[in-house]
Amino acid sequence: MKDLLRKEHTYKHSIDKVWKAITDENEIAAWFIKADFKPEKGYDYTFTHEDTTISGKVLEVNPVTRLVYTWAVSGTGNVETTVSWQLSETPEGTHLVIEHSGISNYPDEGLATTMFNNYSKGWDNCITGLEKYLKEVTHA
Repeated sequence: MKDLLRKEHTYKHSIDKVWKAITDENEIAAWFIKADFKPEKGYDYTFTHEDTTISGKVLEVNPVTRLVYTWAVSGTGNVETTVSWQLSETPEGTHLVIEHSGISNYPDEGLATTMFNNYSKGWDNCITGLEKYLKEVTHA
């Protein structure tokens, strides 16, 4: 069972714009999911979509470059995984690396495999949704 998902993408937008899109609860809600979120270490956040709630705690914040938080999906035994966002400036704009780890924490290998596959598709959708949102917001 793989334990770590890693997704990368380069956006043609400034690091400040990408950072704001992934840390401002109103912007998160515009491209990802309804959010009660603050980029503050120790903040207990909640993301909600239909009947699913994702909750966790912000573990690390290094403004415009790194954000780390725990991730627990309702209905899956409150298993805690970890999501990290790493941003770096490039000549093209901003390079983003998302890592989702701890997926092997699910006690059942079948559920762990299902969650790994779901998270992989979900983070692909997030990368695409963020790209579309940034284009719309900046008209670029």
